[in-house]
Amino acid sequence: MALSAAPEITVSVIVPVFNEGPTVRAALDALVAKRVPGFDLRLIVVESNSTDGSREAVIGYRGLGNVTVILEDAPLGKGHAVRAGLAVATGEIVMIQDADLEYDLADYAKLLAPIAARSHAFVLGSRHSRNGWAIRKFEDQRLHAAVLNLAHWTFTLMINASLGIWLRDPFTMYKVFRRECIAGLRLECNRFDFDWELLIKLVRRGYRPVEIPVSYHSRSFKEGKKISMIRDPLTWIYALAKYRFQPI
Repeated sequence: MALSAAPEITVSVIVPVFNEGPTVRAALDALVAKRVPGFDLRLIVVESNSTDGSREAVIGYRGLGNVTVILEDAPLGKGHAVRAGLAVATGEIVMIQDADLEYDLADYAKLLAPIAARSHAFVLGSRHSRNGWAIRKFEDQRLHAAVLNLAHWTFTLMINASLGIWLRDPFTMYKVFRRECIAGLRLECNRFDFDWELLIKLVRRGYRPVEIPVSYHSRSFKEGKKISMIRDPLTWIYALAKYRFQPI
């Protein structure tokens, strides 16, 4: 008698979208077509009331078998959108995926492998090569890139020292984890400080992430990068001070 194939592991891929007109269709088409042997990818696309046609593009994916579309009434931040996706996620594994094509979907298999093998419950896709310090190289905004790279390492050292860990890229978009890791966990950040909150709380729960190198091509501010170089760093510092010691 033939042995039955092992059941596929369901992965909830949360895709926050806000004003990604130039890339959203290409990103979603690639995600809908993406296949990883042994895994069933279920997309949760959270659109935050864009003004550039992204909302209309996202609505076009309603009704596809592996896509759930959530339409927010207002743009409240990436963290808010991800939290809306987490609220309906049912997969054994959760993955966060932007719609800006900075990251390569070809890296999915190696990001999911440690979790499927149960060697790790929490994976980060590191944008740093072993010998490279600069992950942002804007040909049209080199000063901005240098400031962001310096800030990245400054904040990385802060969070590593505070948590007693050593990570090269704690703020990567590619955060992949077993959904059980966040069971009963209250998450509240709305902007990019969500990355800090999620990392801090998972590490404090005992989940030490493994970093897997991934391909990355950063877009510049002229190409649509949304981080505020003044406002967001203040929220990151506040998040570190608050969630490092707050009861979880």
